Amino acid sequence: MSKKAKDVQADVTRSVHRIWLAGLGALAIAQEEGGKLFSSLVKRGGELEGRGDWPAPSVTGGIKDARERAAATWEKVGKDVDAQLTAVLHRLGVPTRDEIATLAKRVDSLTASVEKLRAGARATPRGGEPPAAAGE
Repeated sequence: MSKKAKDVQADVTRSVHRIWLAGLGALAIAQEEGGKLFSSLVKRGGELEGRGDWPAPSVTGGIKDARERAAATWEKVGKDVDAQLTAVLHRLGVPTRDEIATLAKRVDSLTASVEKLRAGARATPRGGEPPAAAGE
């Protein structure tokens, strides 16, 4: 293997490792933020419960809002990681799933065309004239 190929392989390996680490970092941040949010909610809930005059609908709404914010944050983190992964893979020349699917469709279409041409070539005698129809 040439030195240039080894360098490219090492670059790809480092990039993939960095992508892996970025994904782990995103997961850690989401877990930390989720834990902090949960702890904050428990603390505020305890304060309200201690007062004894808390309205249940607003607490329920707060929990729902917090859950929705946590879900939105998690979704955003996931999309950001996906976007960065896609960008790195694109820079490395790795095709996307859609590009591979498009290419596969084109290969299938070309294969079908070649098969039609082969079938037509087999049906034509060596003299170049198509076979005579029955009854001619």
